[in-house]
Amino acid sequence: MFVFPSHRRGLQLALVVISTTIAACSPAKPKVAPTPSTDPRVGLKSGLYNAAEAVSNMHVMARVTPPKVFNTSTNSDLAFTGKYVIQGNYNGPIVWDISNPSKPELVVAYECPASQNDVSVYKNLMFMSAEAMNGRIDCKPGGAPGPVNKERMRGVRVFDISDIKNPKLVANVQTCRGSHTHTVLESPTDKNNVYIYVSGSSAVRSADELAGCNNDAAVTEANASRLRIEIIKVPLNDPSKAAVVNRANVFSGLTANPTHGLSDADKAADARAMNTARAAGFTVKNPQSGAEMVVNGRMLAPLMDSVMRSRGGTSPNAADSAAVRPMLQGLVNRMFANAPTQAAPSAYNPSAPVSERSQCHDITVYPSLGLAGGACEGHGLLLDISDPINPIRLDAVADSNFAYWHSATFNNDGTQMLFSDEWGGGGGPKCRAGDKPEWGADAIFKIVNKKLVFQSYYKLPAYQTENENCVAHNGSLIPIPGRDVMVQSWYQGGISVFDWTDPVHPKEIASFDRGPVDSTRMVSGGSWSVYWYNGQMISSEIARGMDVVELTPSEYISQNEIDAAKTVKWDQLNAQGQPKIAWPPSFALAKAFTDQLERKGCVTSARIGEIRAGINSAEKSSGAARSAALTKLSASIDADRSCDSKKIDLLKKALQDLMGSVM
Repeated sequence: MFVFPSHRRGLQLALVVISTTIAACSPAKPKVAPTPSTDPRVGLKSGLYNAAEAVSNMHVMARVTPPKVFNTSTNSDLAFTGKYVIQGNYNGPIVWDISNPSKPELVVAYECPASQNDVSVYKNLMFMSAEAMNGRIDCKPGGAPGPVNKERMRGVRVFDISDIKNPKLVANVQTCRGSHTHTVLESPTDKNNVYIYVSGSSAVRSADELAGCNNDAAVTEANASRLRIEIIKVPLNDPSKAAVVNRANVFSGLTANPTHGLSDADKAADARAMNTARAAGFTVKNPQSGAEMVVNGRMLAPLMDSVMRSRGGTSPNAADSAAVRPMLQGLVNRMFANAPTQAAPSAYNPSAPVSERSQCHDITVYPSLGLAGGACEGHGLLLDISDPINPIRLDAVADSNFAYWHSATFNNDGTQMLFSDEWGGGGGPKCRAGDKPEWGADAIFKIVNKKLVFQSYYKLPAYQTENENCVAHNGSLIPIPGRDVMVQSWYQGGISVFDWTDPVHPKEIASFDRGPVDSTRMVSGGSWSVYWYNGQMISSEIARGMDVVELTPSEYISQNEIDAAKTVKWDQLNAQGQPKIAWPPSFALAKAFTDQLERKGCVTSARIGEIRAGINSAEKSSGAARSAALTKLSASIDADRSCDSKKIDLLKKALQDLMGSVM
């Protein structure tokens, strides 16, 4: 998650304050149809815990809320170990037991305030990000005030969770920009250590607070902390000695990225905000351009509060508004006079200096392939991580349709990669009818000779309201064999399951959405992240808690494909440390490939029936009879190779694997 750019956030806050100070007017069942405006997700009733829901091709197994002290804090990312799911929360990590996924049970909620408190695991260790100024090295609440404070924690915490009910903090690894997110990397060649790639997107700290930090403003400065990925090494025999071992510059030579402006929906919203502010008398002239502008809510709120308190009031009224209005222009004039000069945004220029937005928001590693995908604010990167301490950039892409490269996902064979665009920073409504389908979406690439080749975009195919933060966010692959299927969060757009096997024509196949938290104003909520883990999809709901859902068979996914996916079991999962999916031998796997041949339509129904009959016969047999039936069927399917030779090879291998493992 990110935050509103300052000018957008100002509009949001200004409108909140304006609504308390002036009187104004308060602001058919959806039809099921394959269009964004008539989708069943459109028009759902709002509510925090009683919002209407729209569910397609999945089943909601459970909805749980955190304990009270955590329930008012933002829920963030997820990690999995054994029967537990660890949910990040801005007040600290929450551990749930999902042995029975229909009834998750709270194990512990460990108080340790910070932002974002994204979590990951490795064996008996848990790691947690801290970026904001309020994190303390002792995990206590209260923050760490002042521009420099040695008690402040901005980096990655290391916990021992051998006793998961009692996490033990064993190390605080401080980093120059804090840790917005982080990625655990297990090196195939180094079993004594685990590595952490730190993605920090906040301000660089003073060297007075952390030695070695360098906030040099010169964009050509190769050692500037803002142009580095900090890499932590964690010795497994003594994790208390975890430390930064390198600050890798993978941004060298990247030029200013292309950008896009506002969507039609943004322009309309800004116009409404301007009209509302103008009617309330809360607009001023920009001292530099002379243009009319809405007063930033962060300025307006304390002024209103001060005037209100000076008369002994407890809520603002019209007299307070009248007293504040004459102060505004002078305050804005002084702010602009004291502000440092900033260069105007420039269009994409191949000869421009290194991009100012050269920091990764999220890095997904694929250790078995020695590759990583870096979603790095202004760019998408393909990295070689065969040497964990010294990642090498293989390729970089930029796109004028992308506002904020947020996260990355490989397909299972590493031939494709998907990047998400968190346009609006996760706090804005970017799924409205006036928002372009290419904005706030996913961009899908093929990986060809270690280069990224663009294929298409995918965006949630249902319009959301202006009071629902909605944009592409975190997700993971679902182990449907022979296909690239992914589940992804879209904040208050809910969750979407889509197939991107054909990277040019991605298609949604299942979804779950609620109505907005509040239909009258923007209140943050929705799915922060959703990941498939051992048969279920677990979603961290920002405002409501946690959801557990599972796929149901449909025209897009068969029960056999779902059953085959459920044969994949992991001991642990960090979605940003992508594991290679391997399917154990099972009859469900062979049946799934048969269903896919049938869905493709190039094998006759009669022949599909023969293949299914052969699989069923083998499944009912045992010993030599089973082996003979599988051998006969495996030999016979070569005749169907003209339909889809790759799928036939997968089916044949599934049958042959059964011969050696199921006797």
